[in-house]
Amino acid sequence: MSSRKQVVLATRNQGKVKEFNRLFAEAGWEGISLANFENVPEVVEDGETFEANAIKKAVTISTYLGMPAIGDDSGLEVDALEGRPGVYSARYAGEDATDEENWRKLLQEMEAVPDADRTARFRCTLAFVVPGGEPVITSGACEGMIAHEPAGTNGFGYDPVFYLPEQNKRMAQLAPEEKNQISHRARAMQKLLQVLREQK
Repeated sequence: MSSRKQVVLATRNQGKVKEFNRLFAEAGWEGISLANFENVPEVVEDGETFEANAIKKAVTISTYLGMPAIGDDSGLEVDALEGRPGVYSARYAGEDATDEENWRKLLQEMEAVPDADRTARFRCTLAFVVPGGEPVITSGACEGMIAHEPAGTNGFGYDPVFYLPEQNKRMAQLAPEEKNQISHRARAMQKLLQVLREQK
């Protein structure tokens, strides 16, 4: 019998689930993907902020399954595009767009933007909810630049085109352990872990 406490991650994105579980392990929590449950209601991400979407996911799933849940909404904010793609990051090139289609659209839009103006950040907001409880919100950001072309095979989403000047690498070129030191999700998670440690 596992002594880990279980929390449902309101996502079917296996990349996110793996990332969460690498961070959760040391705090004694296990994140379970929505893919492990049947007939879970689809949560429409219609909020105008990452926080609104994260809360909606967490509350819906926690209420439906009667378990603690974490909702995650995250995305890329590009300064030259006035913060786009933002909450539309996962569907920037269309409703069922692949990661590559999304970042290719971004690179196309950024084609004429000079290096000095290619600043961007990944932002992640997490909402942790126990059934009937108030959501606990944490967030984190990771600053970088939009590269001119992709590189690397790790990660997911916009990682291949997100350049980290301090590391002189794209996010997708980092080993998972390196990414977990600096990513927006890792930063939001570290804050949330403080909360989870108190949920003994």
